[in-house]
Amino acid sequence: MKIGEFGRTVPGVDDDKIIDLETRIAHQEHTIAELNDVLTDQQAELATLTAQVRALIERVRALSEDAPAGNSGDETPPHY
Repeated sequence: MKIGEFGRTVPGVDDDKIIDLETRIAHQEHTIAELNDVLTDQQAELATLTAQVRALIERVRALSEDAPAGNSGDETPPHY
């Protein structure tokens, strides 16, 4: 038995278990950091793509406003 904080005994705790837990925590911290990096990159890419889609929508609106009235793409060309 080990003597824990405040002089209490802690049954069944040995150095191997503590090392195993510390190792697991270190791996989890590393994984969380990697996931955070991926999430941050995806958020930046999402913001970029959102801006591009908005710009494309505005361009399509501007092009449709500039198109001559009554000129639909469904009309048969005059040479037919």
